[in-house]
Amino acid sequence: MTLVELAQAGRSPELPLQIELADAAGPAVLRLEQLLRVLPGQRYVGLAEWRGRKVLAKLLVGAKAARHFRRELQGARCLAEQGLCTPILLADGLQEGEGGWLLFDYLDGAESLGDSWRAVENTALLSDAQQQVLGEALAAIAQMHAKGLWQADLHLDNLLRHNGQLFIIDGGGVQAEAPGQPLSRDKVLANLGVFFAQLPAELTPYIEELLVHYLLVNGEHALPLEVLLQEVAKVRRWRLGDYLQKIARDCSLFSAKVGAFGLRIVRRDEQQALEPLLDNLDQLTEQGHIYKTGGAATVARVELAGRPLVVKRYNIKNLAHWLKRFWRPSRAWHSWVEGQRLQLLGIATPRPLAVVERRWSWLRGRAYLITEYCGGQDIIARFQPYLATQGQSSPPESDLLALDRLFAALLRERISHGDLKGHNLLWIEERDEAQGFWSLIDLDAMQQHRSERSFARAYARDRARFLRNWPADSQLCQLLDQRLPQVPGTCPK
Repeated sequence: MTLVELAQAGRSPELPLQIELADAAGPAVLRLEQLLRVLPGQRYVGLAEWRGRKVLAKLLVGAKAARHFRRELQGARCLAEQGLCTPILLADGLQEGEGGWLLFDYLDGAESLGDSWRAVENTALLSDAQQQVLGEALAAIAQMHAKGLWQADLHLDNLLRHNGQLFIIDGGGVQAEAPGQPLSRDKVLANLGVFFAQLPAELTPYIEELLVHYLLVNGEHALPLEVLLQEVAKVRRWRLGDYLQKIARDCSLFSAKVGAFGLRIVRRDEQQALEPLLDNLDQLTEQGHIYKTGGAATVARVELAGRPLVVKRYNIKNLAHWLKRFWRPSRAWHSWVEGQRLQLLGIATPRPLAVVERRWSWLRGRAYLITEYCGGQDIIARFQPYLATQGQSSPPESDLLALDRLFAALLRERISHGDLKGHNLLWIEERDEAQGFWSLIDLDAMQQHRSERSFARAYARDRARFLRNWPADSQLCQLLDQRLPQVPGTCPK
């Protein structure tokens, strides 16, 4: 196969494939065995074999190949020239009109700091394990900044642990201000803003403490905390807006088919597994374990190859109901958007996997939302034993602390649920921990508010609805009333 043919191979070319390339030693065949990242028609990154050794191959094709190749090459050389730990560039080349390639030493068995963080992100805030991961990352970032470099696409997956060393990868995102000279303060603050914006917002109060890891390596500038926090907030807003645009179109994360006679958007990593369900939604939903049926919605647990999933079907009851619904986004679409929003903000909810709308000439009809099945016990059932006068008078502190964290997150992000009855709040046990967390479901009426005033009113309604899950004179209700955070002016003192 040639690079020109690879550009036409789509998202899933048949592997292994062989491409003849040439370097200073002459032509040789690159055998591509596994794809790690694909941008169809532009970039193919994967594990390959070259002259008898494993390499990480970056193959750049399409109309922008030359520009992307030069940027990748310049970034990789900048890292190496400044003495930063980065994989060795073994070979590179550019064939005008066809494409370019960069072949790096493959770090077999390397673990990204992203994977390390995901293993510890549910531990206590700023635990020793979390500090270890973030401290390593900040030290590596500080090394780059001290050499006048920064990584525009800065995230933990671009830092790899291998044989006791931390490697910086992805030269395409590396930029230089004055190589060899410390980076200016404005660019340091902007780049650190990108880094901290990707961490859970709950860590924001600890940013000043985490900065110590950075300053121990690069103390060139005083870094005003207020300015840094402004940068973090700005990047978080941008990331959320950018992500919510991606969930509506075909991209590396989502497979989307949108037209006058239907909408179907699926997480790309789930597309193949969900295909049997998507092809037969109504029958498999009816055959599943029905939680709710009739009326405006049917909710069922469906087994797919031994994996439990939840399908929520939004029905059209009659002509009058259809006339109210056909012209506006479906409730399935609204739930899809809000589920994705919560996922990015780090607020627990079952992972949304797919959304489907039936359409006729753009007029919407029945719609479906497919999510992971998280099981769990709803808060009414879990707190039922503590309504009794005998025995323990209040729920475990771990449950209450998790509830505190959930409401604090909703306040921080100005999110109202719209129907906070107890059945919409599930307790999920951690796999390897005695503790757990609360997960929100039924997001049809959820909203993130721009206005403090509108949020205050909506939050007051949510809070009142939540407390109505228990008798007002019960000790449990009074305890929760005392613990739940209040928005000034929405609750009696």
